Amino acid sequence: MQNPIPRARRTLAAAILFSAFTIWAVHYQQEQERETMYQGVLRDDERRREKMQQRQAEFDESRRKREIYERVQTVDKPPTA
Repeated sequence: MQNPIPRARRTLAAAILFSAFTIWAVHYQQEQERETMYQGVLRDDERRREKMQQRQAEFDESRRKREIYERVQTVDKPPTA
């Protein structure tokens, strides 16, 4: 019969290596998810900034058109209460 101690050591070493690899893999996955979420926030901020610029440009264009129309035709102001 073989000595059971070397077999137990191999089993223990394999269990320790498996546990260490599992912990590393979970940590790596969490880091990747955190980075992905952060990149999503950056993309959202960029989209929001672009949308605000577009809205400002539309507002400026509307204001410019209004000024042109008011020069061409008279606009009665609504009565105030």
